[in-house]
Amino acid sequence: MEFLLVLSALAAVALFVVLLYNRLVRARNLVEEGWSGIEVQLKRRSNLIPNLVETVKGYARHESKVFEEVTEARAQVGKASGLEETGAAENLLTAAIGRLFAVAEDYPDLKADANFRELQEQLAETEDLIEKARRYYNGAVRHLNTLIEVFPSNLIAKQFRFQRAEYFEIQDPHHRAVPVVKFD
Repeated sequence: MEFLLVLSALAAVALFVVLLYNRLVRARNLVEEGWSGIEVQLKRRSNLIPNLVETVKGYARHESKVFEEVTEARAQVGKASGLEETGAAENLLTAAIGRLFAVAEDYPDLKADANFRELQEQLAETEDLIEKARRYYNGAVRHLNTLIEVFPSNLIAKQFRFQRAEYFEIQDPHHRAVPVVKFD
């Protein structure tokens, strides 16, 4: 009888370890899924930018410095790897897009251009989607990090070398806002 009690206790402990391990794996997979969602939206934004630049170029040919900044910032995003590098590159790109829209303010015909307005709307929609993807990712990171830190799952996390994930945040508060263009 004692043997069955010991065996039952060991089975319960093993089951508990398996359940905690699986919970940690699910949380890690949600973080990876969240990051994938951010990458999809960043790629979408990156694909809109050349069209936006070309549209503005047609009206503001002498603003080449701004176009070069946007192109260079977009290239940096493409080269970025990892969370911190991607965040820094995205900050530069957001600032460059803001300067591009500031240039557009000086050209009333451009602001009236249907193609420019459509691109601007798509970019604003994409910024909203990036924000939603960032919120989802950061929520998944919070959940994983909590599991890694709280008892008793921290024992399993440490044993199987689960690592804390980093949040995806925009550092500069000026870059947090979506560029705004007013049509007069």
